Amino acid sequence: MAISRRQTLKLAAATAAFGNSAAPAFATAPPKRKIRLIILDIGGTIIEDNGEVPNAMHDALSDHGVTVGFDEIGEWRGASKREMVRHFVQLRTGMADSSLITKIYDQFVTDVNKRYAKVRPIPGAEAAIAEMQRDGYLLATTTGFDRPLTQAILGRLGWQKLFVASITSDDVVDGRPAPYMLFHAMEAARVDHVAEAIAVGDTPLDLQAANNCGLAAAIGVYSGAATEERMRKEKYTYLLPSVASLPAQLRKEI
Repeated sequence: MAISRRQTLKLAAATAAFGNSAAPAFATAPPKRKIRLIILDIGGTIIEDNGEVPNAMHDALSDHGVTVGFDEIGEWRGASKREMVRHFVQLRTGMADSSLITKIYDQFVTDVNKRYAKVRPIPGAEAAIAEMQRDGYLLATTTGFDRPLTQAILGRLGWQKLFVASITSDDVVDGRPAPYMLFHAMEAARVDHVAEAIAVGDTPLDLQAANNCGLAAAIGVYSGAATEERMRKEKYTYLLPSVASLPAQLRKEI
């Protein structure tokens, strides 16, 4: 049956009206998710960094005939410490000698554990942690340290129960800048969307991991390993002097 010109015009108008009414549903951006989880690096971010890690790493490598400069070690700040040892052993000897790696790593852990015997928080860190908890945030930590060292550090500070998760380099195959520790922290906290989590750290690798994870924010602090100038070379959401400034920043911007 032929369609009249009048029917054709009515059909076209109805189609246009449907298209116009449907378009906004797809064009409208989804509502911004509320931040629920704050994932904090440990060394240099919530505890003081006075060169304990690079000094212990340099000594352990040197004592076993692996010569490495502090500038090279600096590029690995924030990474898995075991992987750092593996990298330099393979780089200098041409092979991943598991026995040598274990000896160097064990010496490093023993040494850095002694150096952290009187570990101290970043000034204002404890108050910031308490404030963020009062504001309703879940808090977790990630670190390039292994689990025994992490537990020793948190235990000395009495911080074992402050965090819903404390993820270490033992928990993942690849440390920073891979995002896996951050995903593990989200899993442990039962936060299932990256838009509901942010990460805070003091190294370029911390920021790279946060960006690789696609978190809502990658926040850098220059209270630890890297200078403000160095951190500004990375992609970041905010840069702060220290974690002490974080609660105010969260209330202001996020």
